[in-house]
Amino acid sequence: MILGSFHSIGVKNYKIDKIVIDPGHGGRDPGTHGAISEEKNVALKIALELGRIIKENLPEVEVVYTRNDDSFPQLHERADLANQQDADLFVSIHANWVANPRIHGMETYVMGIDKLEKNFQIAKRENSVILLEENSQDEYDGFDPNSPESYILFSLYQSAYQQNSLRLAQNIESQMKTRVGRNSRGVRSAPFLVLWRTSMPSVLFEVGYLSNAKEERDLNDKLNQVYIASGIYRAFRDYKQELESMN
Repeated sequence: MILGSFHSIGVKNYKIDKIVIDPGHGGRDPGTHGAISEEKNVALKIALELGRIIKENLPEVEVVYTRNDDSFPQLHERADLANQQDADLFVSIHANWVANPRIHGMETYVMGIDKLEKNFQIAKRENSVILLEENSQDEYDGFDPNSPESYILFSLYQSAYQQNSLRLAQNIESQMKTRVGRNSRGVRSAPFLVLWRTSMPSVLFEVGYLSNAKEERDLNDKLNQVYIASGIYRAFRDYKQELESMN
């Protein structure tokens, strides 16, 4: 894939006026699940709430969704949509799962392979959705989500946007910890296909663990969904103000 033209930071009248919000999974791909819910539904509710809050408070920002219902856009289609829309930012929303039910909290990922071994299982799970897609071998150049060697291909991608991706990711984790009162597990890097394909700053936000009973209940509570979406909104707002102030 040939990356699109870079957004130049610091040029006159630089604006962040379009965001693509990507609710993970959907349709025949439920993602992870807990005792009472599936990842695809939790992600969609928080994503739609985030879009509503952005539109309400920053009407000059165009919000584009990769899905707004229980459909199944393929990973490359999600990234391609953001590229075709010439978006300024891409935010993918997911919910986590792990065998240990005591683990809980939120974490925000940027594209990277520097800690591949530590985050390989999460990346492998999120990327394995391509096995449900048609022509995945052609679309992803023979990429095998179960092979650690395949991930070396990622090392040269997203580097042009790494600094701003990290900036947004750190804003999100800060908001979750200090304003929303959630357990922040920090900013991490992992080779997610959906981030690799995007030609703009991009993050993947894991809102919590459906494998933790209390956290799953929280993530399915409407008020908590609003709090989480509000935290992402404030992180985006601060990111937008900070970069636009560099004009």
